[in-house]
Amino acid sequence: MKERQSSALEPDEHGMLDVGDGNQIYWECWGNRNGIPVLYLHGGPGSGCTPAARGFFDPQVHRVVFFDQRGCGRSRPVASELHADLRTNTTDHLVRDIEQLRNAVKIERWTLLGASWGTTLALAYAQAHPERVLALVLALVTTTSRREVRWITEDVRRIFPAAWERFADAVPQRFKDRPIVQAYAEMLFDADADVRRIAASEWCAWEDAHVSLAPAFKPNPRFESAEFRLGFARLVTHYWANAAFLEDDQLIRDAFILDGIPGELIHGRYDVSTPLETAWRLSKNWQSSTLRIVDDGHGGGQSFVSVVREALERTTAAFLSN
Repeated sequence: MKERQSSALEPDEHGMLDVGDGNQIYWECWGNRNGIPVLYLHGGPGSGCTPAARGFFDPQVHRVVFFDQRGCGRSRPVASELHADLRTNTTDHLVRDIEQLRNAVKIERWTLLGASWGTTLALAYAQAHPERVLALVLALVTTTSRREVRWITEDVRRIFPAAWERFADAVPQRFKDRPIVQAYAEMLFDADADVRRIAASEWCAWEDAHVSLAPAFKPNPRFESAEFRLGFARLVTHYWANAAFLEDDQLIRDAFILDGIPGELIHGRYDVSTPLETAWRLSKNWQSSTLRIVDDGHGGGQSFVSVVREALERTTAAFLSN
């Protein structure tokens, strides 16, 4: 395995792209200027890109593009602002942002690497623009369907009853008639600052709880920031309460559009946050994909990074050999 030189992992191009609706998204490019283009799609929604994700790539081979999706990271405005408006923050908006970014950085076709929520966005983009996609590497596969959202916010309480009880008990009585994800989405924009603060804190505590079975689990250190907690929780609940603004089961139903595009699906056998079923169903409907099941939960330590890196190397090798 090649050692990554730190200087090669630093961006040599970056900027803010005006994508309309008052939004500017932060982007950066690094690695080999003449390498195979790879777009990284971060999770969340709302996690933003982090330096740790650079470990997936070979800067001698890949021309890597990062960007922070609307409302998070270094993009502006951020969802944690007091009067944040998320009406122009939907999957369709993000897909259009990706196309604007592709044109801005002058890339004809690229490979997509998505993680967790990033797999939903990668599938949505690839199904809308298959002619722009060389290959997909999807790790921790989710399509953000209503069934998946119900599982991760309600049904999984069977595995974490104490944590879920605390999560549910934090909902004030006036919101109790809503599905819990909708209740939190409203609480996070409540006029009362204490309601917003508690909602953000309890939502992120629940996020930590349902991924805690991963062998290398550690609480997310970014949840220590009140600003990050609020923006992250607002974006997650916004997308989850609306099932990613997609038709029910749309990404599984339309997976045939991707036939002929190489796909590497990587999923943890012990992932209770996004159970293996979704990756399995997707692989069945997408003939040119392969599914690798690893002994992990919803992400993990260095072994998970290595598996994703190897998948990228396989897709890269296939193109270099042609």
